[in-house]
Amino acid sequence: MAEVNGSEVLVLAELNPAGGGVRKTTLEALTAARALGEPSAVVLGAPGAAASVREQLAEYGADTVYVAEAPEVDEYLVAPKAEVLAQLVAEKSPAAVVIPSSPEGKEIAGRLAIKTGSGFLTDVTEIAPDGTATQVAFAGQTIVHSQVTTGTPIYTLRGNSVTPEPAPPRAPSSRCRCRSPRRPRPPGSPTAWSSRSPPARS
Repeated sequence: MAEVNGSEVLVLAELNPAGGGVRKTTLEALTAARALGEPSAVVLGAPGAAASVREQLAEYGADTVYVAEAPEVDEYLVAPKAEVLAQLVAEKSPAAVVIPSSPEGKEIAGRLAIKTGSGFLTDVTEIAPDGTATQVAFAGQTIVHSQVTTGTPIYTLRGNSVTPEPAPPRAPSSRCRCRSPRRPRPPGSPTAWSSRSPPARS
């Protein structure tokens, strides 16, 4: 497998159901993804879900945030989220996808792997710049190093395996990577904005 460092890495954001930002697992995933390249967060949920978390995502390295907000995305746990991620993988050709290793995250990863014809590794504790993932089993007695060799590598990151760290400060960017669709978007289709610039109005 070729080294993937320097490319875009999609990171699925898990929102705090009680409000108040994203879960710690999201910050861990953004931190781990920076070993592979430039993390871009993917926020899926009810309308308005992304507005309150964009600054926090930017602090941990997500200059770009892809947003799919629709009632059906929030009401159904897995299927719409896997579909949105599959659209982004097809459109953006990311180096990898990193998803927090919750029960929902694992199911999304499995469905995404099937939709994109990709391999995936679950419960990884570390991801190296060349894409090699570390998995620990049997209470630490067995350590496995693996790589995905088919399609876009998909990883689910075990909680509390990475210490979340804010990204090194960078000069503010005025570039907004928003896209105006050429045709009306179906509900739940992702749009993008730079997390350091205001979201586009559609």
